[in-house]
Amino acid sequence: MGTALVYDEEMTQYKLLWVDPACKIEVPERLTVSYEALVKNGLADRCVSLPVREAVDAEILLVHSEEYLEAVKQTPHMTLEELKEFTLQYGDVYFHPNIYHCAKLAVGSALQLVDSVMMGKVKNGMALVRPPGHHSMRSAANGFCVFNNVAIAAQYAKQKYGVKRILIVDWDIHHGQGVQYCFEDDPSVLYFSWHRYEHQKFWPNLRDSDYDIVGKGEGAGFNINVPWNKVGMENSDYLSVFCHVLLPVAYEFCPDLVLVCAGFDSVIGDPEGEMCATPEIFAHLTHLLMNLAGGKLCAVLEGGYNLTSLGQSVCQTVQTLLGDPLPPLTNLSGPCRSALESLQCVRASHRKHWSCLRHAVDLPTSEISTKRIKLSGEETKEQAEEEQNSTEEKIWPEPLKRVSPPVRSAVVLPDDVVCPDACERLSSAEELGPHSLTQKKDFLKDDDALSAFSRVFSLVERMKKNEIRNGLAMVGDVTMAMTHVVQHVSAEVNSRTLLVCVSNGKIPSHIIEDGKTLVVQISCEHTEEQESKYYIPVCLKKGCTNTSGFLQSVLSLLLPLGYQYNPSLVLLVRMPGSEVCDSAWQQLTGLLQSFAQGHTLVLLQEDDKACVGPTASVLQGNPAPPLGQLQASPTEDAEAVERLRSRLQADWKLLMTAAPENGGTDED
Repeated sequence: MGTALVYDEEMTQYKLLWVDPACKIEVPERLTVSYEALVKNGLADRCVSLPVREAVDAEILLVHSEEYLEAVKQTPHMTLEELKEFTLQYGDVYFHPNIYHCAKLAVGSALQLVDSVMMGKVKNGMALVRPPGHHSMRSAANGFCVFNNVAIAAQYAKQKYGVKRILIVDWDIHHGQGVQYCFEDDPSVLYFSWHRYEHQKFWPNLRDSDYDIVGKGEGAGFNINVPWNKVGMENSDYLSVFCHVLLPVAYEFCPDLVLVCAGFDSVIGDPEGEMCATPEIFAHLTHLLMNLAGGKLCAVLEGGYNLTSLGQSVCQTVQTLLGDPLPPLTNLSGPCRSALESLQCVRASHRKHWSCLRHAVDLPTSEISTKRIKLSGEETKEQAEEEQNSTEEKIWPEPLKRVSPPVRSAVVLPDDVVCPDACERLSSAEELGPHSLTQKKDFLKDDDALSAFSRVFSLVERMKKNEIRNGLAMVGDVTMAMTHVVQHVSAEVNSRTLLVCVSNGKIPSHIIEDGKTLVVQISCEHTEEQESKYYIPVCLKKGCTNTSGFLQSVLSLLLPLGYQYNPSLVLLVRMPGSEVCDSAWQQLTGLLQSFAQGHTLVLLQEDDKACVGPTASVLQGNPAPPLGQLQASPTEDAEAVERLRSRLQADWKLLMTAAPENGGTDED
């Protein structure tokens, strides 16, 4: 199964026919530059091209009223003056004689993508469409949007395929109020939107866009708004919201399908968003969603008005859907104070709806609440300075080329273990010279162990040279192998290893003394606290048998730590007796591909043969199986994770989920 791409130049065949400053940025080139960027980077040819089609009336009426549809049907026959007059009924939108045709193609394109994903013809995909859709409402066009492409796609998936739970992630910089209104009382659709809000000062200037609008009736808790109250948000801010709000809730919800309102006006250089997140962030946001719903993910283009960063961001998204190694994210720090205020407010507002957030701290005090609608004189001055700074042209480097190694996955296995499909098996010829093992022969008891260990070292060396992306090794003594692999890698000057150990037992102290290895150990045994920021013991009362507690520690601790540490190698170790279920282990393996450009080495004990196939499948890029709707993790486990987060956040700022109580500037 591949990645689908839906595009047709026909959707560029309309434009603004009169002067309207609010609408002049919505141009046909938005679509053409997106597609041309995919062609230039060789990505379009790697995708499965799907034909477009027009949506039929019955499909549009899944979301829109018949009266509105009939009104839009008249626009192809209107004069210029009639189009202008018709447009005045709605907000920040324009009509053209061909826009009805293009709007039907946009909806139909989204439905074609849903069909192909749900029928298993492709794994995932992206639809490049125009006009966008997430602002349009039941009986009104709005914000460049005529029909609500993603909302219709969600209703269509529910009706045609019986999909029970759908996650809609809207990372466009504007609030998709049309999607919110469509599903605000529907618990089968979880809608998440972050958006520039600035205390209701930014378009669409709706009170309904704030953090405390959580849905209505049975849909309470299924609408998540994250308001950005300042411009200039960076990669750290976006990742924090994913790690501490979206992903925990999404895994608890367990969607059967993920739809993305893929607006790229939230990237650096965009005149609407005025944010500073780089195009590479969309590679990571996409990847973090790809293990949900068994990998069924459909991205549909929304906004994006800087033609350079738009094309770059589309490429980053599609390249990740294709399974290429993720680009590094460097210099990540903690979220800014304003982002932390919003994060704190969202978590507090939803803690009664989602067990994963039940230990969230209270709302901020009134002095720093996002509810400040009336700005003081001093704040108005600061806002004016921000606006002046935001008008300066942003400059950012072009994303680095993402190079896939010749070999995706290699394995070191005993002779009696079958090599998983599509993996390269390292034979005894794949050994380092005897000189490389001189100091290690003392702990290897026979020639077979010596040969296996040599192949493990060879695998690591080939990963460092980017000849192999990731690997799996079965060894006779996994603790010994872990120790000596870390020592081997640490000999490099600039090495940084993230060691994730799912086990009980003690980690050798010398591993964590030089800062070249960050150790996260998940177990059910209390370990002695070591005075090191590089050793993170996560003790779960029920160990790894409780999937909820295990996953909470992965999402809210391990992911932020890994992103801030930025390792050059990930070493994932599964000790005997870990008792983690295969599906949770696969989710962990998949999420760790976020780091070190996918250079992950998994170490398994020789008798853990049943784990080889599931692990290799994820390393090969297949999505991990869904975990099911998660129950609340044991209170002791949740409290332990929160205590650990609180203790560590002085050193690891990406663990922060609330604004400091002592005031301070936005940069604190």
